[in-house]
Amino acid sequence: MNQTPPPRSLHPVLTAAIRGDLPDWAVAGDKRRAHMARVSRLLERWGRQMGLAKDQVARWQAAGHLHDALRDAPPKRLAGVLPRRFRRLPPGAYHGPAAAHLLRREGVRDRELLHAIRWHTLGSRKFAMLGKALCAADALEPGRPRRRQWRKELRSRFPSEADQVLTEILRHRIDYLLRARQVVPPRTLGFWNSLVSGS
Repeated sequence: MNQTPPPRSLHPVLTAAIRGDLPDWAVAGDKRRAHMARVSRLLERWGRQMGLAKDQVARWQAAGHLHDALRDAPPKRLAGVLPRRFRRLPPGAYHGPAAAHLLRREGVRDRELLHAIRWHTLGSRKFAMLGKALCAADALEPGRPRRRQWRKELRSRFPSEADQVLTEILRHRIDYLLRARQVVPPRTLGFWNSLVSGS
């Protein structure tokens, strides 16, 4: 596999993540790690397509490897790690804010990367391109078993049609929640509104 070599300016935790070495606090089984590696490769590909500098591509790779570092941890355990303001979120979304919190505690100060990891599940109207790309890569990586052709087609349109692709992903997600008569998280609706209004 041809990976971008990590730049020296990256935090050591991010440099290790690019190699697939997660922090000691990570709770991710083999299937989860394989998913994170696929997300990282997809982010690397998109970053290169966009002509990003090597250090930026490396950041994107690290975000891919770290976004689900706590996905396999029980929500009750994550609630103990989370700052209080995040405990109102759906428990299935705890892993992003918890990982961002622990990365910050380790000394990672990259706000854009932390914001992307924190909100990759629910979305954020404040996403920069890394956040949008992580959200899309998480949903579209080729190992996802359902709707393979749909995912493949959307992958081919990203990053050139980033907002349109994200709108399709969110439309599918919101439609699923509505059909299941589940609550649509306000943050997800805010992300949707920002995409469709162009703001």
